[in-house]
Amino acid sequence: MEQQSKLKFWSKALLPLILLGILLVFFLKFGPLGVLKSNIVPLEKAFIQRVVFSAEHITLEVFNDGPEPVTIAQVLVNDAYWQFEITPKNTLNPLEKAKIDIPYPWLEGDFEKITLISRNGVTFEKEVEAAALTPKFNFFYFKTFVLLGIYVGVIPVLLGLLWLPFLQMLRARWYSFLLALTVGLLSFLGFDALEESFDLLEAIPNAYNGIGIIIIGFTLAILTLSAISYKSEHHRQIKGEHFQALIFGYLIALGIGLHNLGEGLAIGSAYAIGEIALGATLVIGFMIHNVTEGVAIVAPLTRFVRQVSNFYFHLIIMGLLAGAPTIIGAVVGGFAYSPVMAVFFLAIGAGAIFDVTFDILHYMAKGKWTSLFTLTNVAGFLAGLLVIYLTGFLVLG
Repeated sequence: MEQQSKLKFWSKALLPLILLGILLVFFLKFGPLGVLKSNIVPLEKAFIQRVVFSAEHITLEVFNDGPEPVTIAQVLVNDAYWQFEITPKNTLNPLEKAKIDIPYPWLEGDFEKITLISRNGVTFEKEVEAAALTPKFNFFYFKTFVLLGIYVGVIPVLLGLLWLPFLQMLRARWYSFLLALTVGLLSFLGFDALEESFDLLEAIPNAYNGIGIIIIGFTLAILTLSAISYKSEHHRQIKGEHFQALIFGYLIALGIGLHNLGEGLAIGSAYAIGEIALGATLVIGFMIHNVTEGVAIVAPLTRFVRQVSNFYFHLIIMGLLAGAPTIIGAVVGGFAYSPVMAVFFLAIGAGAIFDVTFDILHYMAKGKWTSLFTLTNVAGFLAGLLVIYLTGFLVLG
């Protein structure tokens, strides 16, 4: 009797899928697609994911981003036909990858335009503004990317934490202003992370569904941090406001760290392919711009320095949590950049930042959301937006 009930259960569960399979087979063989297939021009779509420059060689990483097989027949470099080798094979089935090696005497800093031509005459192009030797993993480049992450991520955050003594000197009535300032800083960072993730969608094959990656990363961060906040609610009520402020500090640092991981991936990749001139001016610009992240971490903590045990230990951990992921991002981005991972982590960072922003606003409102719109809070929020907006110009300088 039990086996019959199980059989009945699974037959009901699988029946729609079996019927769907039969429908698909029928459609492919006898339906419009089966009838017209011979008259439809194949939709070929190859995506050049990465260009690697080595001595006298250009290597392309190619992905079949369409529904039909693609056969690479010819390769042009700067409008001239060139010999090439492709592995594992010339024909790529949907979602398959291949590497194309082109013996070519490229020159550092030159513009390179590479065109692939399929057997059916469809072309796929990739342009490189300034050719540069692609780093291979060795100690020199590893040290370079680690230092890059320290300069761009760790140092700015730690410098921002040093504003704590100054912020402590402000009167208690300024605490609401500082919280609103934090909300302004975080809001700008959150939208900035989302913008960067959307900008990177062009570097992702359509088959990967970049919008889906953003939605998954964004909601995953919000739901995870909301679950953490819910779990810690009991401890907050027992331990008081200083514990709440400490949680805010860690959540802010985590959100910023995830944001900086995504940024580090993009920065490391740009440095590796020579698309960014990382001179002293630009590095200093990043440092000044990102120092505001340290302010966002310490602002909610200014009233509770003496109430939190081992406060400065917590502060250092927060600074590293926010800044150190930039190192990881820069190293990974320099040697094995993946725009998919960059989009995913930027989306996670944006979701985490918006989640903690909401938590701070909820704390400030104390159940009455209209109370947020005081002159002090509005001024603090606008100040936070303006500070990070204006320091952003230094990155361009």
